[in-house]
Amino acid sequence: MTESDFVAFEYLEQQIPKAMQNNYIDGYMNFGWQVTDRTPDIGKSTVTLKLKRDRNLPEKAALNRLQKQFEQEMAAAAGLERSKSSVPTVVAMTVGLIGTAFMAGSVFAVTNQMVILCAILAVPAFLGWALGYFSYGWAKTRRIAKVGPILEQSYDNAANYCQQAFQLLH
Repeated sequence: MTESDFVAFEYLEQQIPKAMQNNYIDGYMNFGWQVTDRTPDIGKSTVTLKLKRDRNLPEKAALNRLQKQFEQEMAAAAGLERSKSSVPTVVAMTVGLIGTAFMAGSVFAVTNQMVILCAILAVPAFLGWALGYFSYGWAKTRRIAKVGPILEQSYDNAANYCQQAFQLLH
C-alpha cells in the first residue's frame, strides 16, 4: 500500500423521514457521501442513515456550505409534507369538537327539561360530527393545492444545491 492509496474517511449519521429517504440518499451522493447503512427506527417514521466520504475532498468548505443549505431545504420540504395531513386533521378535529360542544349543550338542555332546545342543539351536533369526516378530505385537497408549488420550489432548490456540489466534485 503506497501513500497515494491511503484514504481517510469522515462519517455522518442522519435521522431522516422514511418517506423521503431516497431524496436524501440521492442528494448526499452529490456531496461525496456513500451510504454505509440504512436502519429504520423502530416505532418512528424515520430512518437512520450512516454515511462516509473521503476526508480530503477538494472545495470541502463550499461542499459543507451547500450541504447545509440542502439539508435546510429538505427539512422545509419534510415539514410541508407533514402539513399535508396534520393541518386537515386539526380542521376535522375542530369541526368534530364543535359538534361535541353542541351535543353537550343538548344534553344540558334535556336535563333541564328543555326538549325543544335539546332538539335544536342536537341537529348541529350531529352535523358537526358528520362534517368532521368530510372536512378532512376538503381541507386536505386545499392544503395540497396550497403547499404543492411551495414544495416543488423547495425540491428544486435542493436539487440546485446538489447540482452545484456535483460540479465542485467533478
